[in-house]
Amino acid sequence: MSPRGKHAGDLELPTKPRLAAWSAMVLLAACWQVRATDPYPSTYQRYPGEPTLITQVTIFDGEGGRLDDASILFADGEVVALGKDIAAPAGARVIDGRGKWVTPGIIDAHSHLGALSSPQVKASADLNEMTNANTAQAWVEHSVWPQDPAFARALANGGVTALQILPGSSNLFGGRSVVLKNVPARTVQQMKFPGAPYGLKMACGENPKKRYTTSRMGNVAITRQAWAKAAEYKREWDGYRDRGGTPPKRDLQLDTLMGVLAGEILVHHHCFRADEMAQMLDLSREFGYRITAFHHAVEAYKIADLLRDSSVCAVVFSDWWGGKLEMRDAIDENLPLLENASACAMIHSDNAMLIQRLNQEVAKALAAGRRAGLEISDERAWTWLSINPAKVLGIADRTGSLRPGKMADIVLWNGHPFSVYTRPEKVWIDGALLFDALDPGRQPISDFDLRERAGRPDSVGRRRTFP
Repeated sequence: MSPRGKHAGDLELPTKPRLAAWSAMVLLAACWQVRATDPYPSTYQRYPGEPTLITQVTIFDGEGGRLDDASILFADGEVVALGKDIAAPAGARVIDGRGKWVTPGIIDAHSHLGALSSPQVKASADLNEMTNANTAQAWVEHSVWPQDPAFARALANGGVTALQILPGSSNLFGGRSVVLKNVPARTVQQMKFPGAPYGLKMACGENPKKRYTTSRMGNVAITRQAWAKAAEYKREWDGYRDRGGTPPKRDLQLDTLMGVLAGEILVHHHCFRADEMAQMLDLSREFGYRITAFHHAVEAYKIADLLRDSSVCAVVFSDWWGGKLEMRDAIDENLPLLENASACAMIHSDNAMLIQRLNQEVAKALAAGRRAGLEISDERAWTWLSINPAKVLGIADRTGSLRPGKMADIVLWNGHPFSVYTRPEKVWIDGALLFDALDPGRQPISDFDLRERAGRPDSVGRRRTFP
């Protein structure tokens, strides 16, 4: 597959064990879409770019590597080469990177942009479908407003090039997530990351307990019952594919849970406490599905070995605590302790402001770890912002690091990317320059901002115009 992903409507070819099931499912086209086909496919098309060579720059490759006084060349939407003595092809734009840094674009594995739009008022709060403890039938992409001004701010201020939009955590099963490229678009389908798998948002702890149950054992009981029902639903469909006859009655809620049991949908689990994460791992083994990541996970450091051995990632804050009682054991060293235990870990925002400074959130966690004697290099810490979130979103084969053939999702920082004084100078997505701090014509803003700012003088007295 091309690193740019499949064209909309393309299907993954089935593996041999699934060939019989695939053939039977084709016969259901009139009554049920093939599960591997997205009924709302991506119509993403990359913006046009130009061959670009950045020279004499420090590079964090996103996988823990660092190159000093190096160059990076990208063209046709992909990284072409990085290293020393790279010649500029004819017609390429050459940028002097002395004193600057290049990194992969930041990927936020836990965001609510578009579904909890700015300004955050009740009319634009479409994050939680709080009508039932289980709303697995809801898809957050049907709430995403592509013109949310927070998307442009995350790009320009934070260097965020891709992000997962999740439903909220009020429900035990909140619904499906969607992975987006952070590009200006009129529809959510034009932002959808081609070929990225869907996720299922689940939650445990205080949020669902205060709305749908009165205890944590009630949370688990309802969750177990839902998976038992989904397992039976899957058996019915598997039996129909094997033997034919009358198809089972379609249930949109159970379709999502069956997709998890089939390994097609990734589980992203809101969970703060270590004991509850362990309980959820036990539950996943009972019903034969895999948890991809625990989100927030402020006590992940207590079970770092358990998460590592279970191949489950932790998506965490740097220093948030005290928002609720289940956060009381949060520590600033959580992220570096997970790294030190060889567990998969990363930073996330969960917030329209925090997404604009995730590099600084990593810097805080890195400093806390060093004070505790955990010496983790800057370039290694960048994995918490790029390749690790790409892995939990199922897109690491195409983005998340600077490797030839991968998407040219790139940030040029005007200083060390872990400094509070540093900002993105330029941001490319698929090799297209979508933000340039030095060019007013390459500073994307939303319709909301345009109405607020058009024709008003800027800080040096110029009247800004917008493309």
